[in-house]
Amino acid sequence: MTENLWLENTHLRMCISPKGGSVLSLDSLDYQQPVLRAGKGMSPGDCGLFPMLPLANRVENNRFTLRGREITLPDSPADAQFFLHGDGWLAPWQVVEQSDEGCVLGLRQRHACGFDYQAELVYRLRSNALEIELALTHLGEMPMLYGGGVHPFFHFTPQSRIQFSASGYWPEGPSHLPLAWTDNLPAVANFSEAQYGTQDWLNACYSGWNGRATIMHEQMTVTLCAPTNWLMLFRMPGEPFICLEPQTHPVNAHRMPGQPGLVLLMPKETWRFSTSILVNQANSC
Repeated sequence: MTENLWLENTHLRMCISPKGGSVLSLDSLDYQQPVLRAGKGMSPGDCGLFPMLPLANRVENNRFTLRGREITLPDSPADAQFFLHGDGWLAPWQVVEQSDEGCVLGLRQRHACGFDYQAELVYRLRSNALEIELALTHLGEMPMLYGGGVHPFFHFTPQSRIQFSASGYWPEGPSHLPLAWTDNLPAVANFSEAQYGTQDWLNACYSGWNGRATIMHEQMTVTLCAPTNWLMLFRMPGEPFICLEPQTHPVNAHRMPGQPGLVLLMPKETWRFSTSILVNQANSC
């Protein structure tokens, strides 16, 4: 089994598992606090962050239509109903490059439904920021829809606050699929002003996100930046984390009119996604 990778610079230290291409921990050396929750990688999602590809979240009935063809998504070992978050977070990645402050991981996957891709995942510590880059090249003969993002579990306490702007959201419905979009955000789901929210379950996709979300702790500020319009927020009662997941498309986009945010790749075409997590005392990005 490939050993975990450790990256460190003056400000940050992190541990990466090639299993699932996941971040097991990310800690601030300046403030001696965790930025992401720590995981042992013993089961899928037991980590601080994982990549989502070749799609994010769920597709209703685990199937969709593409150019008149019905696409049935693969079964997932992590979910009985859905190809949940794709397969990148479940697969073993290969270590392509490694240095003290960065690494490159590679993944080759192929499915009968049409997903056939080579992916590259880059983690890099640059000053007080973790920079993440995903690149996916479609190798199949037929065009295929792709999308994705990252799924961080941010360290979060009763003293923490979140702030981000959005034009509206899709509340969660049965089987964790979205209800109708609304611009009427209830107080517990409206983070335009910094707040803790409630301890209640919340699993909702926001649209019109401006690409920036801030988590304020007593001693440090964590800022998430990503060039996408969609942000997923997930929290569980009693857990010391909150997930703010930048993704390139809304939940169930494959079955929405126009399939928003998804990219149709022709053979040898590449999809790219990037995000960064900054740790400091000032809200700068």
